[in-house]
Amino acid sequence: MQRLVKKSATLPIDSDWVRLAVVSDTHSQPHGKTAERLAALAPAAILHGGDIGDLRVLDDLGKVAPVYAVRGNIDTHARNLPDVLTLDVGALRILLTHIAVYGPKLRSEVARMAKAENASLVVCGHSHVPFLGRDQGIAVFNPGSIGPRRFSLPIVLGTIDITPSGVRCQHIDAATGATWLPR
Repeated sequence: MQRLVKKSATLPIDSDWVRLAVVSDTHSQPHGKTAERLAALAPAAILHGGDIGDLRVLDDLGKVAPVYAVRGNIDTHARNLPDVLTLDVGALRILLTHIAVYGPKLRSEVARMAKAENASLVVCGHSHVPFLGRDQGIAVFNPGSIGPRRFSLPIVLGTIDITPSGVRCQHIDAATGATWLPR
């Protein structure tokens, strides 16, 4: 069995309000408007929830903002990327990993890890399904996939806005740039 690689980082911030962009499952082919959408959001950083594919994707994202990424199940070649990244952004601690949920429920090992790290938000990818929920007292956010369409799932990315009044996660349609909500 492969050893789980964990890392931690602190995102330097200089204001009360911070926006993070969140992408996942690019599979070497991010949507053609990804760079445009990310630039319009002007994030302090971009989180990539794994299944990157060609690692040049991270270089392209890095032209917009600093990138924090984890290895997905297709990223066996990405030996320098962690499987789990704990990221401190002001008072918010995020646990970023690729596979974190079974449907709307946190996997038990991820919930244990999030609790051990005092993370209040788990950000993940893998399913390509945009999701925002709460399980075991921990918020869970999957930005969906910004890569090639899978089944009839939307192509979306996410944002995490951190303000003095709280944290707000939302999904954004890659094609239009509009807020995406499930139908």
